Amino acid sequence: MSLLPRAWPRRAAISFGLALTLGGCAVGPNFHRPPAPSTQAYTARPLPRQTSFAPVPGGAVQRIVVGGAIPGEWWRLFHSQSLDAVIRQALKASPDLHAARAALRQASERTAAARSALFPAAATDFSAGPNRTAQSLGAVPANGKLYYTLYTPELAVAYSPDVFGGTRRQIESLAAREQVRRFALEAAYLSLTSDIVAVAIDEARLHAQIAATHDVIRIVRVQLRILRRELALGQVAGADVAAQEATLAETQARLPPLEKALA
Repeated sequence: MSLLPRAWPRRAAISFGLALTLGGCAVGPNFHRPPAPSTQAYTARPLPRQTSFAPVPGGAVQRIVVGGAIPGEWWRLFHSQSLDAVIRQALKASPDLHAARAALRQASERTAAARSALFPAAATDFSAGPNRTAQSLGAVPANGKLYYTLYTPELAVAYSPDVFGGTRRQIESLAAREQVRRFALEAAYLSLTSDIVAVAIDEARLHAQIAATHDVIRIVRVQLRILRRELALGQVAGADVAAQEATLAETQARLPPLEKALA
């Protein structure tokens, strides 16, 4: 929409502007990747190909595969729905994982922002406005129209060529920090899941030990009751009963440490 009255005669003029900025960077030291460690195993001696077995539930032979592929959700190999549910809940609510993910996103955005320095930066602008030719100071146009609209499109381009590699050195540094953040996220993930699995196995072990201890106490009490009856009938000596009572007390003394560890 024009700001001039309809009665004013108009003509149009176009003006272009272009700005180009060039710059340079300084070079940094060349990075040399350190050699990988020569250690190929975590143990001083090679691991056996398979474990021993026992005639109990879960005592079958287990085979060790060096270099085998392990899934990301490795705890599913235990086939425990309760363990899967606990780990899923922990992965959603862990503040350490949330902080590690946020740090990785921040490092990734910084790397992407640094890479943009390798490309030209362009900015455009456009303006339009009415103008009038000064009749007293300048010549009157041939068509006699003193009023016209001036359109001014502008384009500004800035580019800093990385002649000496300073920008690329900065990008390499930020990319390395991003990789560190990614490894930190993986470490937090593995630490959380492995700690939960270790605690779950330890809790199951304590439950089993407590249940087995209660069974032993029940059996020892039955034996003690039989010995006391035999003592009354003159079949055994009092020392046998005293020894059985000591066995019962010793077995009962195992319960408090297990219950404390479970708590």
